[in-house]
Amino acid sequence: MADTPDARRLIINADDFGFSEGVTRGIVEAHVAGSVTSTSIMANGIDWQNAVARARALRTIGVGVHLNLVQGRPLLRVPSLTDARTGEFFGLGALARRALLGRVEARELEAETIAQIERVRASGIAVTHLDSHRHAHVLPGIFRTVSRVTAEAGIRVLRVPREPLRLNLLDLAATDRKIVIGVALRASRGWALPEPLVSADHFRGISLQGGRHFEARLRRTLDTLAPGVTELMVHPGHDDAVLASLDSYSWPRAIELAVLTSGEVRTRLARGDFTLVNFGDL
Repeated sequence: MADTPDARRLIINADDFGFSEGVTRGIVEAHVAGSVTSTSIMANGIDWQNAVARARALRTIGVGVHLNLVQGRPLLRVPSLTDARTGEFFGLGALARRALLGRVEARELEAETIAQIERVRASGIAVTHLDSHRHAHVLPGIFRTVSRVTAEAGIRVLRVPREPLRLNLLDLAATDRKIVIGVALRASRGWALPEPLVSADHFRGISLQGGRHFEARLRRTLDTLAPGVTELMVHPGHDDAVLASLDSYSWPRAIELAVLTSGEVRTRLARGDFTLVNFGDL
């Protein structure tokens, strides 16, 4: 996707827009600081309405769909994706098992995916791309339907979260996640997207998560960008009781926000050895 062989373009995408008020506010702050160029919004997030209002007021941030199949309640009645006792989505592990066993109804998955895309568009947001909460869209039994719906909806860019194992190899938690995602992508045949879908040339972000090492790993990533388009996934936000009740990844978001809005990182981003863009620029 690069314009010239040596061109380096960077998309810094903040996941989970609308997940909670603190996350929404943090993403906006990081964008205003010039450190986040793109975000992906949760159509069924508890802070959905506020996130839509913020996105429409900004106008300068690219916004994609953060397809959510593993957290909270769906927009539609989709029994094969939800726990009958609670009406909420199964967690990622349970969804993966059900998908592998063929217990996810493709028609329900298709309908929920379409509903989330259409809700974002109906809010007045021009959708630039699609990714998913916990990368659930790459699962076998999920990927084919989601990729087809994405293409049919006219969304050109779909995330492929393929990150080299060699990056921060000794971070065992991140390495485990990359191995699991890699196996899922291979089983789903998600390495090469069906036309007309495209993804960024490179993906980074899993190895940055965790909080304490975020700043050093971010700087290393910025200093070693390869030619082409790189998507850098981040999760800035304000840690509060609401977020903590929803997600175990809470306090590290505040660290990510502090780093992304720091003068040092803003100065590094402005150095000029790569161009900051969003998916709408591709």
